[in-house]
Amino acid sequence: MKELILGGARSGKSAYAEQRAVDSGLHVVYVATAQVLDGEMERRVAVHRARRPADWGLVESPLKLAETLEQHARPDTCLLVDCLTLWLTNTLFAGEAARQAEAGEAPTCPLFAAETDALIAVLPRLPGRVIMVSNEVGCGIVPMNAVSRLFADEQGRLNQRVAAVCDSVSLVAAGLPLRLKGV
Repeated sequence: MKELILGGARSGKSAYAEQRAVDSGLHVVYVATAQVLDGEMERRVAVHRARRPADWGLVESPLKLAETLEQHARPDTCLLVDCLTLWLTNTLFAGEAARQAEAGEAPTCPLFAAETDALIAVLPRLPGRVIMVSNEVGCGIVPMNAVSRLFADEQGRLNQRVAAVCDSVSLVAAGLPLRLKGV
């Protein structure tokens, strides 16, 4: 089963995803996409680490997510990806898209496009369970700067594409899940 869990900042989406992983009864491997580049991110990662069970595996995958999932998916395993939002940010900045948007150029996203296409292609074929967490950023105002607009646009497109290939999609608000697709 492939599952997407969406929500805003501090909505409870990660805690909900973690509980869904525990409830699966499978061996859980946490796939972390964050890059710890400063003290604030280090503190955020520490909070996530502290609440995870000690017997969960951990794989760090800031890029090449499809490849990572393919390597670690097993019939007896639940892969918990937290989160697609940071992975998107990593791909936009690893490629030229963010720099182009900052320079006022029309951004091209070949790295992000290739990585997203690979993810969408591999998800339906993976054995076991995959739970992915992603931010829903489309409920606010249109951002003022070009990089933020690029990010919001690509996040929305990514969420739509991933949701289309998932068996289950939930939106979490105030810690409460609302099922959008599946059971």
